[in-house]
Amino acid sequence: MNEKQNSQDGPVAVPDSAGAHVETAGAFDIRNFIGLLLGLFGVILVLVGLFDFTDAEAAKTGNVNANLWAGLAMVVVGLAFGLWAKLEPIRIVVSENEPGAESPKDIASLD
Repeated sequence: MNEKQNSQDGPVAVPDSAGAHVETAGAFDIRNFIGLLLGLFGVILVLVGLFDFTDAEAAKTGNVNANLWAGLAMVVVGLAFGLWAKLEPIRIVVSENEPGAESPKDIASLD
């Protein structure tokens, strides 16, 4: 096995096959989607808390602007997910296909 140096976790094992390399999941990391959705819903709640906090709603929550505080918390958690995905990306070992892997095979005779 070849060893590639990773600054955070030490060496990363890469298979001996030609053309193998390490890539990150990038935009397809699930933490990016979770952070984006939490941040988006948080911004919506912050806006509702800022512009639609009436006396009737204040009476329901004991004068606490629940939409504002929940929205701010969601924005912070969404940013934390994005930061986590940026600082600790998911790494994937990618290697070339074997010769002939792209050509279709008739597997009917394998039954």
